[in-house]
Amino acid sequence: MKLPTIKGFDEAAFNKYLKNTGWLMFGRILSMIVGFVVARFLGPISFGDLSFADAFTAIAAAIGALGLDTFVIREIINDPTKKDEILGTSLFLRLIVNLLLIPISIGLYLLFHHLSDKPGEPLTYVVALLSFATFFKSFNVIDSYFQSQVQSKYVVQVQNICVIASAIFKIILVFLKVPVIWFAWALVFDGFILALGLTIMYQSKGFSIFRWHFRKERAKSLLKQSAPLILSAVMVSIYMKIDQVMLKSVGSAAVGIYSAVAKISEAWYFIPVAIVTSVFPALIHARKTDHPRYIKRLQNLYDLLIAISLPVALIITFTSNIIISIIYDNRFAGAEEMLPIHIWSGIFVFLGSASSQFLLAEGYTKISFYRTAFGAVINILLNLWLIPLYAGLGASIATLIACASSAFYILLIPKTRQQGIMMLKSLFLVTAFQKIFKR
Repeated sequence: MKLPTIKGFDEAAFNKYLKNTGWLMFGRILSMIVGFVVARFLGPISFGDLSFADAFTAIAAAIGALGLDTFVIREIINDPTKKDEILGTSLFLRLIVNLLLIPISIGLYLLFHHLSDKPGEPLTYVVALLSFATFFKSFNVIDSYFQSQVQSKYVVQVQNICVIASAIFKIILVFLKVPVIWFAWALVFDGFILALGLTIMYQSKGFSIFRWHFRKERAKSLLKQSAPLILSAVMVSIYMKIDQVMLKSVGSAAVGIYSAVAKISEAWYFIPVAIVTSVFPALIHARKTDHPRYIKRLQNLYDLLIAISLPVALIITFTSNIIISIIYDNRFAGAEEMLPIHIWSGIFVFLGSASSQFLLAEGYTKISFYRTAFGAVINILLNLWLIPLYAGLGASIATLIACASSAFYILLIPKTRQQGIMMLKSLFLVTAFQKIFKR
């Protein structure tokens, strides 16, 4: 069957990108369903503890990524003969940093949250296990290689196999009615089998990680380029996860209810990530060879993401009561009020993902950092004000405002303002109507 194309993209190229995105659907949907089952089984308090630990360690995981993922893609595209050096150096850096972050994460938790969890109680061990799970994410450099070759389907095949294995394991845990600590072990298992699967897939394509090597000069170059993105990734993690950490002051149940809502809203976030990472090589190529075409592709990308995210937000807004009742059986009281607010954050996450590719392609890494820092600060300040008043509902409002502020921060910068205007045109369907009336 012939896949539809979007004006501004080559038919063959776009079909390839669309197929790559399609590969993600099965695994993501299965993972989403199992996540709902686990949340429903655990209930607000235990699910709140697991979600808090996941959010707390996510900030460390953002540091451990070193902002290298997209830079590895760009470096391999620009100099494919050096891929073993680029991948080896990146892996070494990430392994070392992630190992150091394990005791740091546990220490920070014990320092700032020991009053809410006495020594020996489960949450301490949950945080420790999830801190360890981030170590395996170092092997995501293999994912970056396949993305650079527009071969994400191989990574998705590995992910789907891992998701199936993970789903079986978690369903067994639910059936056995085990405590929350076992689900923390399940997340460690997820990280391990994905790292193993990526390594096996890379080896099966005729390559070998044993040819990878570390080069000091390459390490300095990568870290110099990615330093702003490290801070940017941390800020992204903060403004996406800090609400769950700050809600712990209200109680684990509040974290659990809010996290149950976020799990529904954020279930769609893999779509913009899949699309923008797939089209990134095409954007880089167009920027080098045909600048007007490059701009046109960006506008089409914004239009596409709005065409996906806006209907989802509208549908979920008007059916939130039904959705919460079906998924959680009304075990998470108050979630139906948060979902119609939280779901709209996705529109700005979609636009932000696309415009981030523009900032990276243009080398505006500092602007990328300032933008996410701006959103993080707004989120923290609003959470400090709204959480004591409205708990999870306040956190939902804070997240929505922070995501919108971060996405459109580029309007404040003269050299990126045009991209912000292009995003506004997509958001308010201006370009969509222009295309309709031109026909």
